[in-house]
Amino acid sequence: MEEILGKVLVGKAVEESTKPVVDEVKKALGFGEILKRVKSILELMRPIVDSIKQSSSGELDRQKEENEKLIQRFEEGETLIRKHSRAHYLVNNWIYAGKITAFYDSLRLFYKYHIPLKQSKNIMEILALLEPQSKSGNGGASGSGSGSGSGSGRIGFLGSEGKGQSGGCSAPDPPKFMVGLDMMRKLKKLVVEGDATVVVVTAPGGCGKTAIVLKLCQDPDVKGKFKDNILYITVSKVPNIKLMARKLFEHKNWSVPEFETDEDAINELKQLLENLAQKAPVLLVLDDVWGGLDSVESTFPLHKFAEFKIPNCRILVTSRYGFPKIGSTYKLDLLDAKQAKELLLHSALLTDEDKDLDDDVVDKIVKRCSRFPLALKVVGGLLRGLPVDIWKSQLLEWSEGHSILDSEEDLLDCLQSSLASMKAKLKDCFMDLGSFPDDKKIPIIALIDMWAELYKLDDNGVHAISNLHKLSLQNLLHLVVTRRDPMDQDESYYDDNAFVLQHDILRDLAIRQSSQEPMEERKRLFLDLTGNKLPDWWSQQNQPFIIKARLLSISTDEMFCSSSWCNIEAPEVEVLIINFQTKEKHYTLPEFMKQMVKLKVLVVTNYGFSIPELANFSVLGSLPSLKRIMLERVSIPTICNTIVVLKNLEKMTLVMCKINKAFFDSAIKIPEMLPNLREINLDSCNDLVGLPEWLCDLGQLRKLSISNCHKPSELPEGIGKLENLQLLRLHACTKLLELPETIGSLQKLSFLDVSGCSRLKKLPEQMGNLCNLRKLYIRRCLRLTELPTSSMDRNKQLKIICDPEMARHWEDHYDVTHSRNETTLTWL
Repeated sequence: MEEILGKVLVGKAVEESTKPVVDEVKKALGFGEILKRVKSILELMRPIVDSIKQSSSGELDRQKEENEKLIQRFEEGETLIRKHSRAHYLVNNWIYAGKITAFYDSLRLFYKYHIPLKQSKNIMEILALLEPQSKSGNGGASGSGSGSGSGSGRIGFLGSEGKGQSGGCSAPDPPKFMVGLDMMRKLKKLVVEGDATVVVVTAPGGCGKTAIVLKLCQDPDVKGKFKDNILYITVSKVPNIKLMARKLFEHKNWSVPEFETDEDAINELKQLLENLAQKAPVLLVLDDVWGGLDSVESTFPLHKFAEFKIPNCRILVTSRYGFPKIGSTYKLDLLDAKQAKELLLHSALLTDEDKDLDDDVVDKIVKRCSRFPLALKVVGGLLRGLPVDIWKSQLLEWSEGHSILDSEEDLLDCLQSSLASMKAKLKDCFMDLGSFPDDKKIPIIALIDMWAELYKLDDNGVHAISNLHKLSLQNLLHLVVTRRDPMDQDESYYDDNAFVLQHDILRDLAIRQSSQEPMEERKRLFLDLTGNKLPDWWSQQNQPFIIKARLLSISTDEMFCSSSWCNIEAPEVEVLIINFQTKEKHYTLPEFMKQMVKLKVLVVTNYGFSIPELANFSVLGSLPSLKRIMLERVSIPTICNTIVVLKNLEKMTLVMCKINKAFFDSAIKIPEMLPNLREINLDSCNDLVGLPEWLCDLGQLRKLSISNCHKPSELPEGIGKLENLQLLRLHACTKLLELPETIGSLQKLSFLDVSGCSRLKKLPEQMGNLCNLRKLYIRRCLRLTELPTSSMDRNKQLKIICDPEMARHWEDHYDVTHSRNETTLTWL
């Protein structure tokens, strides 16, 4: 009886939450959009199907009938997509268009009747993909939505989506759904017609300041006046003015001057703006400026910018603080009751016409959230897809009639109570996000490594990605994948183009959730250090302070002296994250790391302007359990000077690091130092001139990924000795001329990516020996017009993904199919 009742409740929730989505989709989507959504849904179903197929006992087996129907539905969709793809140039497209559209409509009935109760969260993830718009952003003056998207979208009032993204200093796209846009009219007049050099948009954190400014940047009148001179930069709580100036110079393709001080950077920036303003008006957006007149926070020198007084130059600022003596101030109003309700319902995937909707409950929740956009957004996401009875129960748990606008602490109280129903492991993942600094990209590859060791999730990141999707659907983060290949979803998260963004208030929430116990008892400990001012509990101890945390995150600013670490004993730490900035040429790893005998994951990220060398690198040799290292924007010292044997290290990721000296200046047999290394990821290591021969002696290596390294022209001949290699990615290695014939010896290789290797003219004939090769990516290889004929008859399962233009070279010999996003050649 319980099982039947559970299915009825889930079916009803799915039916009601799907109804407005499907109705709207039928009105708004053409077949092209429906096709994209079906592919996305199938990709979301794929890990579930794979998990079911791999399971031989336990919970999934007890629901064998439902699982078989899920697999059947998945395979039906895969077959339809494959047939449509093959029929692209051979039969009328409309034949399969009707079938795929019918399959799309049938998904609602399928999820209503055939998915077990325990998979209800997966239902909500898939339903989210049935929406007529990609929910890469929400909020506005208030907006709503979530989900993975293509980089430029953001959740408007959450204030972190878009920050730290690649793509120069262009303003990110505004949220796709927004309410309260009438607030923009007065602001637009101040920006377009006003006389003030500086216009400050002010409101508490999470009210939608950033979202409304992004919307303004897309306004036709604003774009008409400022044209290509709309510049966007995030300032944040700890501003790095020299780095900001550098980004603006690089964005406009100007040579970057040398900045000795912040004053130098500001003066050079003034000259840049003056030069730009001579050709067209300039709008400089300074987002998230901290520190007003009465603030104890470190202040950003906004008054220096106000003194520019450059004709045809406007500076638009968003801030929680008021600057009454600087320019014009626009105070962002709260939403009215109708707008607040609309935002809550949209965040929960409901409409006013929903027949089970209790207006009284909704109105009380709106009142409880005091029409505050961030609270409405998060609460709506957390209640998404749940029965109205649960809404009522949650409402009773909150204190009656209390406003959350009295302080930011009250807002955190409200959001904290909203997390009460979250499952423990998912909640742990959310709290771990507090390990990274405000307004910075959080690499998904780092989260995969952390969670694989802390929570025993799979090494390939399937469960980690699933958790990120769940948190995104609850509007607790924004998942961004800027380079996404539908044919290769599992590998799309393994580079610098896949990351997480989070509003600073939600980061504060994660830290608060993690700080309920006394310092020495916490499971995770976050330390933000300013200068050499250490916490009293740390610096005033007569003996080392002992903590029990499994995760330790330390963030230091550029005034911190890394050679004067205090001692700390952390024998239980399994994950250590060090975030730093420095003006020095070296950054010293703390000596107390030697005592971390359980440390399995080390993540070190430099957010500063220059790239310092890591000092005390030999401390890593004292870590017997270390399995995964991720280093970003640091210089690796010469290995022969720092003998480090890492016998248990399995994975090494280096992003934008200087590594050539370490790789080639060593006389030591490095394979003996790294006997169990299974995966190497090198991304944007611009000083790397080639791959060392010793790399070919890493007998346990399974994955080798080299992306955006523009100097190597060849691979070592010895690469054929990597008998266990399964994945080889050489993405955007623009000077790579050829692959060695010895690559044909890689009998276990199943994935090869040479996309973006623009000088590559041919592939080795010996590739025909790669009997296990299943995917070959050759996009943007414009000089590669021939394929080795030896491969044609030997590998019936190989799929080649290339550009549509290049596919024409092989249409006479291969079954060529392609869509706008991918081209697949199935070798018959």
